[in-house]
Amino acid sequence: MSNVIYQAQPPLEFIPPAFNPLFLKVVHLLLPSWINWQTPITKIEADNVEVLVDLYRQFQEGKIRFLLAFRHPKTDDPFGLGYLLSQLVPKVARSQGTALQLPIHAHFIYDRGIPLWAGSHVGWIMSQLGATPIQRGKADWTGLRSARDLFANGKFPMAAAPEGATNGLSEIISPLEPGIAQLGFWCAEDLQKAGREEQVFILPVGIKYSYVDAPWDAIANLLSELEAASGLPVNPPQPGNVASVETLYPRLLTLAEHLLSLMEIFYTRFYHQKLPDAKVVAGQIPDRNQALAVRLQALLNAALLISEQYFDLQSKGSLTDRCRRVEQAGWNYIFREEFKDIKGVSAVEKSLGDRVAEEANARMWHMRLVESFVAISGNYIKEKPTVERFAETTLILWKMIAKIQGNKAVQRPQLGKEQVKITVGEPISISERYPAYKENRLGARQAVADVTNDLQHAMEELI
Repeated sequence: MSNVIYQAQPPLEFIPPAFNPLFLKVVHLLLPSWINWQTPITKIEADNVEVLVDLYRQFQEGKIRFLLAFRHPKTDDPFGLGYLLSQLVPKVARSQGTALQLPIHAHFIYDRGIPLWAGSHVGWIMSQLGATPIQRGKADWTGLRSARDLFANGKFPMAAAPEGATNGLSEIISPLEPGIAQLGFWCAEDLQKAGREEQVFILPVGIKYSYVDAPWDAIANLLSELEAASGLPVNPPQPGNVASVETLYPRLLTLAEHLLSLMEIFYTRFYHQKLPDAKVVAGQIPDRNQALAVRLQALLNAALLISEQYFDLQSKGSLTDRCRRVEQAGWNYIFREEFKDIKGVSAVEKSLGDRVAEEANARMWHMRLVESFVAISGNYIKEKPTVERFAETTLILWKMIAKIQGNKAVQRPQLGKEQVKITVGEPISISERYPAYKENRLGARQAVADVTNDLQHAMEELI
């Protein structure tokens, strides 16, 4: 997180999309080399690409508008999607004799907070690629107007992650946000008002990562590092003891329980939170995984409460909703209207503003911790003990420890070479549901909820 967060700032400015075809050409040219050089990904495959080819053909013929709603388990996802659009779609189109105009691209919707932690250059890159930002925790009307306009009138289709953030898990989808369905209906509304005939679709796209070779040894080494950092006795590798789910799972469980205990002491002693007693929970729930899940939920709730109480927010909705509200409240304390003209602010006011920004950032830290765990359940590994699930869970614990230690610049460990499988689903028609949407306010709410629900199921089936 950049140092800018610790000081009072003028309000966050909207970064307008400024699509640059030459820049996109360079990005498409360099993308395969960049993926090989900067990520653990060695192979990207896709199923049902012909569905996407057909949608692009219809889009270019002026028959439809559509949005790719993609899974978002990792920060590498945009590279996979960029590869799908720039390499795989044209390849499949050529093989089946479909003439498409190049470039094949999409207007991405991204979180306005990304350039704050990834660097302002990322905002510039996104703008040049024709992407448009949204502030997640509030009704960002400027951002929504931009996305709405691009959906109806943009040069390319749209792309967005309906989960709103990465959850680190390939095989669990976080609850979807209704904004994607709402954008679809707005697009249908705008087309109808303009007397245009195009149909509107939302296309679910699955993304799944798997290891080329099972990296059990790398996981064992990472577990040893995390055990050492947490104050647990480190288990050195024994001769002839092969790292596997059987040998490592007890260690992972012990580490998770130990970290949970440390955090429970932290929140009980210094933040006066009431948390369930671990021994009582263990007595009531003999299954260690289930007991862990119950304690984790209580801890996440307590951590969010600390942020919410500071920002005077109500604790309502899902953990994700609550995280978004805390994030936006924090931004409101840091990026302030009265600092627009910094010359008119006295040195004392500026120092007080910096103090508020520092405090707000400290309170948002608890929310960031919760964000990492919103999709975690006690049975993720147990119900399907694959190396991928094991690695993902271990990396979430790594991320938690890195956050506690304040390691901002440390790169996420790469445990082994990975391959990506992208699966294109069946398009969901928004136009078919538009008559029900426009009947009345209740119909509109129900239509948005139904599309969001259908999209959730479609994306779960793509796993």
